[in-house]
Amino acid sequence: MIDIRRANERGQANFGWLDSKHTFSFGSYYDEAQMGFSALRVINDDTVAPSAGFGTHGHKDMEIISFVTQGIIEHKDSMGNVQTLPKGEFQLMSAGKGVFHSEYNGSDEQELKFLQIWIVPEETGGEPGYQQKDFGRSQGLTRIISPTGENGTLKIKQQASLSQLILGEGTSETISVEQDRNVFLHVVEGKLEVFGQELFEGDGMKITDSSDIEAINKGSGNATALVFDLP
Repeated sequence: MIDIRRANERGQANFGWLDSKHTFSFGSYYDEAQMGFSALRVINDDTVAPSAGFGTHGHKDMEIISFVTQGIIEHKDSMGNVQTLPKGEFQLMSAGKGVFHSEYNGSDEQELKFLQIWIVPEETGGEPGYQQKDFGRSQGLTRIISPTGENGTLKIKQQASLSQLILGEGTSETISVEQDRNVFLHVVEGKLEVFGQELFEGDGMKITDSSDIEAINKGSGNATALVFDLP
């Protein structure tokens, strides 16, 4: 079974310095039919003006993933991390019993574009944590996040995983899905065909009761997507 969430159907908030598109209910945007999918609670597609950003604020009991598609994030948090997150890198912050952080556009000229993703943890409390890594741009499916941190992946406090899918023009990938698992596919760039449906940048697809998913690049140039394997 599939359910497509089109980019132009997402919620939107524009504060001048921030233009944010919400796949699921967030902030002042509420849709009772879009409260997340399995443990996946938030996908915000954020564009931040030069030199602007999110001031210091707190989170608790949430796994927070950031993926930069343009520009660079300047990150500071109450764990003592002062980091830069450039285009293509993944950041996973486990809020645990509580953490404060700020995220700013590191450029005074270029807009920052990034995906902010929240996954509800399997366990609450505990010490907060920070992980960051560049997994490259290899063709095919690359595991980014896993529950165990195997093979150099970032470790998440949930029975969930995240993979980066990159397909060259005219290529395809078959994604195997274990029984009783749910999959959410978010298109970052390009054009994909999945189950006979065309998906474009910003589109998402909820997938249940499937053993295999074939993704086909139907555009020119590379297509990139994030693939969430969820309980």
